[in-house]
Amino acid sequence: MQQPPVVVVMGVAGTGKTTVGPLVAERLGVPYAEGDDFHPEANIAKMSAGVPLDDDDRWPWLDAIGQWARRRAGLGGVVSSSALKRAYRDRLRSAAPGVVFLHLTGDRSLIERRMSARTGHFMPTALLDSQFATLQPLGDDEAGVSVDVSGSPKEITDRAVAALRGFAPR
Repeated sequence: MQQPPVVVVMGVAGTGKTTVGPLVAERLGVPYAEGDDFHPEANIAKMSAGVPLDDDDRWPWLDAIGQWARRRAGLGGVVSSSALKRAYRDRLRSAAPGVVFLHLTGDRSLIERRMSARTGHFMPTALLDSQFATLQPLGDDEAGVSVDVSGSPKEITDRAVAALRGFAPR
């Protein structure tokens, strides 16, 4: 990739977007933005109460992430966003056409163990089933790569950076 990409680190809750995203950004030499910071308070309150967000909740959040990604076009950046549905990724792509998706994937039991061990996060493990039910993996025609989240954050980051560097846009 000749110019720094804008990478959206996506996946269900607990895959390590907030851990791996900043590490990938550091390795690529670009800024990182935490997708959760773009949520309005109402979304955080809803998720904290164990209530899944619906599309009407997500559109303004996705639009804010898309605006950040558009401002980073040509400069590079990494931002986290679950981006579980193709429609959500389409929305991000329409705001920032050059974005590349890094889909962090993993076994449900591993992700649930990691979610159970973390502290201070508003997303309860009770919402993991709804996340997996909503997830539409990257299509063959979508700009992006998938990386398994087994292993240490460094191992995952190494795989992610290698996959992104080897990525040829479709």
